[in-house]
Amino acid sequence: MLQKAPTHAGNPLKTLLKMGQSPWLDFINRTHTEDGSLKKMVEQDGLHGMTSNPSIFEQSMGYGHAYDAQIKKIISQKKVTAGQLYEELAVTDIKAAADTLMPVFEKTKGLDGHVSIEVSPHLAHDAKGTVEEAHRLWKAVSKLNLMIKIPGTVEGAKAIEDVTADGMSVNVTLLFSQKAYHSVLEAYIAGLERRVAKGEDISRISSVASFYIGRVDLLIDQEIDQRVAQKDPRSLELQALRGKIAIANATLAYAHWQQVRNSERWKKLEAKGGNVQRLLWASTSSKDKSYSDVMYVDELIAPETVNTMPLPTFEAFRDHGHPEKIMDINVATAKSRLNALAQCGIDLNKVTDCLLREGLQGFDKAFDKLHDTLANKMKALAA
Repeated sequence: MLQKAPTHAGNPLKTLLKMGQSPWLDFINRTHTEDGSLKKMVEQDGLHGMTSNPSIFEQSMGYGHAYDAQIKKIISQKKVTAGQLYEELAVTDIKAAADTLMPVFEKTKGLDGHVSIEVSPHLAHDAKGTVEEAHRLWKAVSKLNLMIKIPGTVEGAKAIEDVTADGMSVNVTLLFSQKAYHSVLEAYIAGLERRVAKGEDISRISSVASFYIGRVDLLIDQEIDQRVAQKDPRSLELQALRGKIAIANATLAYAHWQQVRNSERWKKLEAKGGNVQRLLWASTSSKDKSYSDVMYVDELIAPETVNTMPLPTFEAFRDHGHPEKIMDINVATAKSRLNALAQCGIDLNKVTDCLLREGLQGFDKAFDKLHDTLANKMKALAA
């Protein structure tokens, strides 16, 4: 059940906007759109965008009966596979959400108001297939405020450049490492430069880079706790790093973004109407019960960024968020913490590589499970 949004001027979510950060929702559900809840969040909370992924769609489509009427209609008209059915259902949801957010898109002149739909996770290492699917989804949704979601793999970066050059807006997902983030930011800029070289407009293209937070601390904290339990000689040093690494990692990403943002190379694109690729903080729910449930929102407020929150985190921040200070971009402190982690024998690169693999596998599993569920629903509803 969605909590009623406060309408007073002190809504913490609206304060984020005043501080330069856009609150987005990492959630999509048909009933949420149809019953007006989404519209209320846009109007009362200043919700400025939405993201989706295979896991979210698996949760929304795989349970209950919200999609039964449309499924019956589709299968009565034509023969479809489970994959085709999923895409038609997802496109319907994305279109409805995009329409609800269109006033935000227009008010912000295309900066916000976007809804994301992800290419098949099975294409994560297939650049050509990703570009082809991006074109198909872009045409199927046919909304100016759509973003095509592409994972930040090596092959994904190649696709991101091509898709951007083709005039589509992209949400890069599953970013954990500095190297991957640098690569996709470069891909976005290179894509814009290719359009400029052809004399094509770049002012209607937007992009966000989804840099994951909570999962990084979760994996590192688990290793720290295990070593402390084993009475590791560096226990005190390790404990001091608990809950600190994800934000340090994000700090370095934002510092790199600032450097690129202020470069002469970017200024040339900006003069042509280019929109900067903003960092989007993802996985911002607190995984550890000892941390504040809004920790990864309170501590990651920075100008020209986005924070996409799962519904419980969005509601928690509305209720008791503390948007009081801009993120401290202290590169020296961030580097010091990451160096201390390395000296304690924990390799952050290995952690981020593991998280990327797990993220892709998780989306694959959810995608396949959803297809199986829809195949069973088709059989049951046809009967």
